[in-house]
Parts: sequence; C-alpha cells; structure tokens
Amino acid sequence: MSLEPEDIPVDELTPLDASAELTRLAEQITAHDKAYHQNDAPTIPDAEYDQLRLRNTDIEAKFPDLVRADSPSRRVGAPVREGFGKITHTRPMLSLGNAFSSEDVHEFHDRVRRFLNLVDDEQIEIAAEPKIDGLSLSIRYEERRLLYAATRGDGAVGEDVTANVLTIADIPRELPNDAPSVFEIRGEVYMSKADFGALNIRQEAAGKKTFANPRNAAAGSLRQLDTAITAERPLRFFGYAWGEVSGPLGDTVWAARQRFEAWGIKLNEPSRLCANVGELLTYYDEIAASRADLPYDIDGIVYKVDRLDWQERLGFVSRAPRWAVAHKFPAEKAQTRLNEITIQVGRTGTLTPVANLEPVTVGGVVVSRATLHNQDEIERKDIREGDWVIVQRAGDVIPQVVEPLTDKRPSDSHAYVFPETCPECGSPAVREEGEAARRCTGGLVCPAQAVERLKHFVSRNAFDIEGLGGSHIEAFWIDGLIKTPADIFRLPMRRDEIAGREGWGEKSVENLFAALDERATIEMPRFIFALGIRQVGQSTARLMAKHYGDMVNWTVQMIAAEDRESEAYDQLVDIDGIGPGVAEEILNFFSADYNREFLSDLLGVVDVAAFETLDASGSPVADKIVVFTGKLETIGRNEAKAKAESLGAKVAGSVSKKTDYVVAGPGAGSKLKKAEDFGVVVLTEQEWLDLINTG
Repeated sequence: MSLEPEDIPVDELTPLDASAELTRLAEQITAHDKAYHQNDAPTIPDAEYDQLRLRNTDIEAKFPDLVRADSPSRRVGAPVREGFGKITHTRPMLSLGNAFSSEDVHEFHDRVRRFLNLVDDEQIEIAAEPKIDGLSLSIRYEERRLLYAATRGDGAVGEDVTANVLTIADIPRELPNDAPSVFEIRGEVYMSKADFGALNIRQEAAGKKTFANPRNAAAGSLRQLDTAITAERPLRFFGYAWGEVSGPLGDTVWAARQRFEAWGIKLNEPSRLCANVGELLTYYDEIAASRADLPYDIDGIVYKVDRLDWQERLGFVSRAPRWAVAHKFPAEKAQTRLNEITIQVGRTGTLTPVANLEPVTVGGVVVSRATLHNQDEIERKDIREGDWVIVQRAGDVIPQVVEPLTDKRPSDSHAYVFPETCPECGSPAVREEGEAARRCTGGLVCPAQAVERLKHFVSRNAFDIEGLGGSHIEAFWIDGLIKTPADIFRLPMRRDEIAGREGWGEKSVENLFAALDERATIEMPRFIFALGIRQVGQSTARLMAKHYGDMVNWTVQMIAAEDRESEAYDQLVDIDGIGPGVAEEILNFFSADYNREFLSDLLGVVDVAAFETLDASGSPVADKIVVFTGKLETIGRNEAKAKAESLGAKVAGSVSKKTDYVVAGPGAGSKLKKAEDFGVVVLTEQEWLDLINTG
C-alpha cells in the first residue's frame, strides 16, 4: 500500500491529495467495519481505527466540498451478515464523534454553546459515562413486552438477534406499567473481564479457538446462528440511549437514566453529571486512573448534553449527534531505529518522505514505516537515517516519528538531504512559494502520477469498478493495456491479452467485463468526481451536477466560463461551496486541450445520467437561495443554516442577483447593502422564522 498521500499532515494536503486520501480512507474504513461488525474479527486495534476516522473527519472539516456521498462520516457499522434476518431501525443507530485531548473537549463544549447561541455564563450540564467496548444493540418493546432486538448493522438496517438476546439474563422481558407502550432501549452487549477469562479457559480445554478480547467474544457470541451457543456464553447488557419512544422520558438524560434503572435496565457506571469542562476532565482522569480496576473494558468516556430540548435543537451532523462526543483514551508510543528515508511520489506529484523502521509494536500494531511529512519537518526535528526515534500513533492515521533520540545518535550521522528531482521520472521537483510540499514537474509523464490518477478514476466513490484494484491498474498500465480512463472501457476488446495473464481466469475476466458494462452508465456526480479535478470532491461534484443538470450543459457552461467576464463565470462562482478558488481549478482543467480530448474520448464510451433532484415542493423555501448576515439572536448561525438546508434551501455566503432572501440581524453590513441594491427580499430573523414555520 502506498504511503502517499496518507503520509501528509492534514493541514498540508492539497485538495487533490485530500480527495485521494478520502477515497483511501473510505475503502479502509469500510473493510475494517466489515471485519468488526460483520465478522467480529477486527484486523486493527480500536486506537488505529479511531485515527482513521479522525483523519477522515479532519480532512472533511478542512475540505468540506470534498465530502463524498458515501463517506464513512455519513454511515456507521456495516451491512447485515448473511444468515440473519434484517430489521430496519425506526430511528438510525448513529455513532459518535471523537475527542482525543482536553482541547477537543473544550471545543465540543464551545461548539454546543455557539450552535445554541447561549450567553457565556449559561451553564451547560453534561452527562458523562464510561464508553464500554462491546456490540451495539437496540431492543424494542411494545405494550411493555420485548418484541425484537437488532444489532446496529449499517446504522439503518441491523441483524435480527431476538432469539439470542432472550438468553441474556440482564435484559428484561417485560417493563413495568409506567414505561411507554413503545420503547426502544439502546446499549451495549459485553462480556466482563472475569467471564472472558473463564470462557477462554473452557475454549482451550475443549480444543476450540480462543478469543482475542472480550469485545470479540461478546460480538461473536451474540451473532451465533445457533442460539444454544449464545445461551452458553456469559453475555451482559448496559443501556445508555433510546430510539423510538411513545412518551416522554423526562427533560434530561440524567432523568431518563433514573427511569431506565427503575425499569430493571442495567446502566454503565460510574457515571457523573458535570457542570463544566473542568468537571468533565476531572471525571475523565479519575476513570482513566481506575480503568484497570473496572470489571469490563472501556476505551474512553462519553459526554452528552443533559437537556433533551437542547439535544433536539442540536440535531445531527452526518453519522453523529452534535450533542455528544466520545473522549478516547490515548494510544501508545515506542522506540525503534530509523533505517532509511525513502521518497513516495503521489498523484499530484508530491514528494513525501517515509521513515523505514525496525519493526516495533505500538499499541498492539506492528509498525515498520512512519510518515516524516515533508522537508521542513525533517529539518525542524533534525531526523536522520540511523537515528533511534520515538514513534506514536495518536493524532494521525499512520504512525508518526515524534522525535529523534540524539543521545543515541551514531557518530558518523549526517543531515538528510531532500532530493530536488523526482525519484520516479527524474523531472525537477520544485517547491512553490507558500507550500510545504516539493512536487514533481513531470505531470502525466511521471508514471507515479499517471497510475495514481487512474486509481482514483476506478476508486469506490468514482466509477467503483469491482475487480479492478490498484495492483491491476499498475500492471495494466505497465503493459500498455490502459493509458487513459477510456482505455479501461475498451478492455473487453483485449480479452485474449487479459485472459492469458496470471490470476485472470475465465471467471475473473467475465466478472471484470460485467462490472465494466454495469459502470458504462454512471451518475453525473460520480463522473465529475472521477475526473480528478483539483479541489473537486464528492460534495463539489454533486453541487455542480445539481446546478447544471446534465453533462452537455455543464461542459458548455464551463467552456463559456473561461471568459471571466461572462455570465457563465458569474454563475459558477455564485454556487454556494464553489467560489473563485475552486472555479479556477475547474476552468484550468477545461482550458487544457488534452483534458478536453480525454473527456471527449471518455464520453464516447460511457453514458452519464442526468442529475435527479428531490421533490421539496412542500417546503416554503425549497430551492430558494438564502444568505444570513449580522448577528442572529434567537438561534445560532449554524443552527439557522442547518434548518434552512433541511427545508431544501440553498445557503450562500454572498449576495447576488439570484439571491431570494437575505436574513439580516444586528450588525449586518455590506451584504445587507448589496441586497438592497439588487432588490433582494430582506427579512428579519423573526420574519424568517415565521416564513419557515408556515410550511
């Protein structure tokens, strides 16, 4: 697996590198989700998985226009495993965002305050509880009797494990009369440390496979097709949340927890209601210090805004609620020797230094390579070949070299000299003013860049061609079978050349050709994303597809927009989320003759489906362009924007002649004046609230 561009720190990623990274992360996270949620056999430790998620989140935060439609941030879990019935959750089972430092916790608290538009001295009480490491479960009661139980699955559809859940003594079969008639308790199935140890002793004595950890044991036990096996396993359950409910549970999380306990639902303790961030961090430190003494495994602390009315206002973003966060425990560090520094060349020509290490275990993972980020980082830390170094995994996806141990440095050591030519093609490697990265100038002449662009084209969020992975792309490129994206769809014409290759039996060839035939018609957002235009990710591609409707119109308008004085250009930069910077990258793509030729060639072998818009006719602001300016006093800016978008409006950052409404609060400046000059309807905050509440 190439270490580029995943070796580059988030704040140094170019948009094109970021797009490639999001594709890689999506593929890895999906595979790990399947291993964890479907097979109960995770292939990496939780800390490493968390860092994958964290890097994905950080990249999406920096490049919001690159967020893909099927981003890991928009889903949880994995599809239902074969052998189980399916149950659709009445409310999605979402995951949580992560915090890894006290600064992250402060930011979560401040983010809640900003979103709710609370005054500085208004107290935000937070319910805190240990984050147990088990298998998520939803149990539905109707008329206070247990109706069914389902795993999280992919967050929308889970596995029907009702028969197995009925063997768990912790879970009540009936609820008392004061419970709602419809009630879904959500929580975690787990195995205590003591029960896990005893189970493994029994497994070993019987000559059976032992389990790696309590979480795997619990998940594997619950997801047995033979209920008798589950009944033999010492499973337990903690409740901590709820799904659909027919009546109120109280005004706060804390009140709801008390009712759960009264109904016989076991809760994860010790929990605490905290009045401020200081109390949260104190609680975190106390639990971290006593973590080993708890009877079950935990991997952090969960913080939840206590007031349920505030939770309702905060709502959700992507796959997680805005009102909760998981404060994870830190990963580990280790020492090892740095044997050699090598250079990886990425799709955009970025030269990334990689430390090749003596293998060492860090947080349960064997590490042999780590990122050195860029030339400045090597020079700043004075990292040299032959050094003993400290390696960590916390805070990034792949291991990082924290610092060299200079007291162990060999006497013949010398500073590393960063190359000024590309190791792949020999072209000059230049460093643009203001950039940290040094880039190969070879363009598509450079094999590393050419191959990586083709890999992007077939990646999951682009054409997603099953059976044509990165190794196949490399091999086909080297042998001249493909040089351009269009060549991929001409592979059936070279059947004999492919069928005779190692690993390509008749069945594999047929499957590949079937996949190519299936992808010969593709949705417009995927097509645009697949082109690999700098700064054009999934979200931007969708924005353009939605705005222009079909490929003919988009192509014509982009060519027309090359005239920066044209209406077509004004229309492009006025799309919310585009702006001049992204527009320039799009137009640079279209201005190159070879790109137009490659695009024309590609459109000759694939069909691009026109964009289909959703019916939002029931909303009073559907498809209206709205700009917020000045201070909003009733609701926060983020909340107002989220509400508008949920009603089908398009929120823009600037005012144009096409703007439908400008919502102006105190302190409104140039945007208000511009709205008045253009004759745009100006609303007060209250008038806006009255408008959206009429639907």
